[in-house]
This record gives sequence, structure tokens and C-alpha cells, in this order.
Amino acid sequence: MKPTHAPADHPGIKPGKTGILIANLGTPDNYDYWSMRRYLNEFLSDRRVIDLPRWKWQPLLQGIILTFRPFSSGKNYKSIWNEEANESPLATITKSQTRMLARMAEAEWGDRVMVDYCMRYGNPSTHDVLDRMVKEGCRRIVFLPLYPQYAGPTSATANDQLFRAAMEQTWQPAIRTCEPYVDRPDYIAALADSVRRTLGDRIPSKLVASYHGMPRRYLMQGDPYHCQCQKTSRLLREALGWPEGVIDTTFQSVFGKEEWLRPYTVEHVAELARQGHSDIAVISPAFSSDCIETLEEINGEIFEAYEEAGGHGFTYIPCLNDDEAHVRMMLEIVRENIHGWV
Repeated sequence: MKPTHAPADHPGIKPGKTGILIANLGTPDNYDYWSMRRYLNEFLSDRRVIDLPRWKWQPLLQGIILTFRPFSSGKNYKSIWNEEANESPLATITKSQTRMLARMAEAEWGDRVMVDYCMRYGNPSTHDVLDRMVKEGCRRIVFLPLYPQYAGPTSATANDQLFRAAMEQTWQPAIRTCEPYVDRPDYIAALADSVRRTLGDRIPSKLVASYHGMPRRYLMQGDPYHCQCQKTSRLLREALGWPEGVIDTTFQSVFGKEEWLRPYTVEHVAELARQGHSDIAVISPAFSSDCIETLEEINGEIFEAYEEAGGHGFTYIPCLNDDEAHVRMMLEIVRENIHGWV
């Protein structure tokens, strides 16, 4: 479309739209060695994730970690891979969330909006998706990282990457980033409903709310993640109407020798087994989609630690994934942030 009164050689300009862009952590393209190595290299080179000096970290990463870790990580991904679609479960679920959100957004705003998704690491990259949205005429972007609790290695790095991508645009779109939704009533209600769907009226001996871990040092530097995880667990217990002490907050996916947020999930479930807890459930409120950390780590390493310590009766409660209440919560967040643009 050529602007009115423009000269004949003026480039075409698409009608202005508002883009709705959701972002997830990322996924390798496949579970083979080189796909895993590319993905891990991008992930573990992020200074928000590993903030050691480059001169100290990169030789270790490139020389040892990326030589061996792609094999073990690839094996883990292979065990959960969606072979039919040839993609990870995270990719499958995020695509479904995007389709559902697009249908809801179209019903509300018609063709004035465009909905898409990107991954912080891997494909589709934030750079490529933003570029595509701008070329489709998006002059404004509502950016929703799918992390309920804020953390530098999740929410912040997703925003960083979006702004880096925007730096390469000749005509930059206006951007609004959505704040974390740790205490939104609709998020807590969706979590509580997911517990009831899985457990019915049964109250387990313990519900372990397992969040992705991070170095304790980040908490001491002012990152609010630890406190926000505790808040989510408290609000979930209140929404369920359960007594105090039923829900424990723990942290998983510890990496390296540094002290991370405690208690560690894998150690905690083993201790629960030794204490005689024979009916525990595990939920992952920090993850918007089931992924390697839930499908393989919780149902694998963490479950095995519980069984090996003598535990019986382990239930995993799936992430919110593409549950309608979850996607409607996303739409409501977008609605609050898109105000005045559509």
C-alpha cells in the first residue's frame, strides 16, 4: 500500500497493526549432538544466565561442557520428544497457546492485531519474529514473556533480546512489556483448578511446589524471584483452602557448584519419603508449558529420588499449558496492556 500523495517510487507500507508477541524460554531444533550444542551454547552464553567473567566461563563452556553435555541433554530430550511433529513438547504447547490466543484476539479486535510467538533461545528467534511482525505492519508490540515470577535469567533476558532485535529495525515499533503475573487472581485460580483436576478432593500429604532454581547470590543482589515463588505457593494454598504446612516451596535444576536457592527439590522429596510421606504431589508453577524440566526432570530424576528413598504415591500435576483458563488469562493481560492502541 502506497501512502497518499507519495511519489511513484515510494516503497509500499502495510496498514498499521498492533502485534501481540508471547515468548517462552526456548527449545533445540532436534536432540542430535549439533542441535543440542547450538542450543546449549546460546543458552549458557547468556550473561543473565551465567554471569561469570567471559574469560573464565567461555573456555570451560566451549572446551568441556559443550563437548559432553549435548550427549546427555540430547538423550533426555529424546525421551520426551514429540516424534510425530518432530519437535519438543515445549514447542508443541507454545504453538497451541498461540493459536488459541490468536483466535481469542481476532474475536475481540479483528484484523487490527497480529499474534505470534518467539523463543529466547533457539527457533523461532525473537529477532526473526519481530522482523516478520514489523514487515507485516506492526507499529506497536505488546510483549508477554510467559514467566509468572520475575527473574533476571527469564523475564529480563527475554526483554533484553526483544530490545536488541528492535535496535536492528529501521522503523522501530513502540513496545510495551507485560509485568510478571505472580499474584494475578486468574493465574492463581487456574493453578488451583489444575490441582483439583488432578487430585479431585484429595489433599496430599505434601504438595511440593517446585520452581526452577537460581544461584542464591541473585537473591542477595535484589532479584525478587525467590520471594515471588513463595508468594505464589502461599496464594495457591489459600485458593485451595488447605491448611498451612501442606505446600512446600522447593527449587530444581541446580547447575554447577555454587549455592542455589534451597531447598533443592530432588533432596526434599527424598527427605519426605524418609519421613514417611506416602502420598505427595508435585506442581511446577513457574513453568507455563511442560518441558524438559517437568516431563523429564520431575518425572525422572525427582520421582526416582523419591522412590529410591522408600516413597510410594507420587503424582505430577501438569503445567497450565493450553488450558483455556490459562490462555484467557494471557488475553486479559494483553487487554490491560493494549489499552489505547486498538
